[in-house]
Amino acid sequence: MPDNPKPVLNRRRVLLGAAAIGGFLAVDLGALLFATNTLGTQRLTPRAILEALAPPGGRPRGYRANHAKGVAVSGYFDSNGNGQEISRAAGFAPGRTPVIGRFSFGGSDPHVADDPSLARGLGLAFGFPSGQQWRTAMLSLPVFPDKTPEGFYERTLAGKPLPSTGKPDPDAMPKYLAAHPETKAALDIIKAAKPSPGFADSTFRSLMAFYFVDDKGVRTPVRWSLEPMQAALPAGTGDDRLFDALVRQIRSGPVRWRLLLTVGEQQDPVTDATVPWPADRRVIDAGTLTLDTVETDGPGNGRDVNFDPLVLPDGIEPSEDPMLSARSAAYAASYRLRTSETPSIPPEVQVDKVEEVAQ
Repeated sequence: MPDNPKPVLNRRRVLLGAAAIGGFLAVDLGALLFATNTLGTQRLTPRAILEALAPPGGRPRGYRANHAKGVAVSGYFDSNGNGQEISRAAGFAPGRTPVIGRFSFGGSDPHVADDPSLARGLGLAFGFPSGQQWRTAMLSLPVFPDKTPEGFYERTLAGKPLPSTGKPDPDAMPKYLAAHPETKAALDIIKAAKPSPGFADSTFRSLMAFYFVDDKGVRTPVRWSLEPMQAALPAGTGDDRLFDALVRQIRSGPVRWRLLLTVGEQQDPVTDATVPWPADRRVIDAGTLTLDTVETDGPGNGRDVNFDPLVLPDGIEPSEDPMLSARSAAYAASYRLRTSETPSIPPEVQVDKVEEVAQ
């Protein structure tokens, strides 16, 4: 028996014995979406999206195509039962559900320097007693920049450095934004939202809408968010300063977020995540997420989970937002690719090497 009684970051523990389910779902869902042409135009395949995300020198082997830099975490979700008002999902009954996850920065560079202006991600996998799962990949942004997969792809290409100069084509992004006013409006909202100092005080959002389904089959449009219950420790210096502060904070005690379910009304868009819902929408506090363990990205922890937004339990259904199927297919393609490779470089954030700050 191990001497350390703290929870172990082990996918089997959270997925209730289904150790291979992450890879199985990544392959099957991605293949189905590709076969049914869910991504839209024929040329826009999941592989095309991965290639657009890759840096000029090529994607580092063994890493995610996006959100490559990160750390694995685990903990639990305590439901207060309020979510049962609109969803029959098992995880909203009063009680505790084990969770594993991963904090990350957006981008394909696993060694990118920490920058508060970069989008922060939090992927979570809830393992319900029924054996069902709920996976979610959230962002710290107030809205999503793109309305469609094609828009995401074209914007990514517009901002990609040219091999000849190492910088993006100066005319590409203005031209793209002129043709996509919805993205320009979304980027204006994102720029106006001041980022928080760290991970622990970040609000993470689903951005895309889903339907919550109750025992009577009533479907309610919902966007969810995680609202922090603490301030973040001050970040120091260095390329990993925000991650280092997060590691120190979790070592000193659990970090917590409230799970808030924003209930949409009939006029609220469910297929366009570039548009925020009105601030006066009803919000249900569904419980508390607690994260109490952090580890370096490695075998068996959050590094190996495909945080596919279409892995949903009974009681939560996807909306018609085309970005959901696109993300699912691209995540699956990235999962299959990276898990077939040996990482070319070690993870940037080495949790055991993060030193405490002298008092």
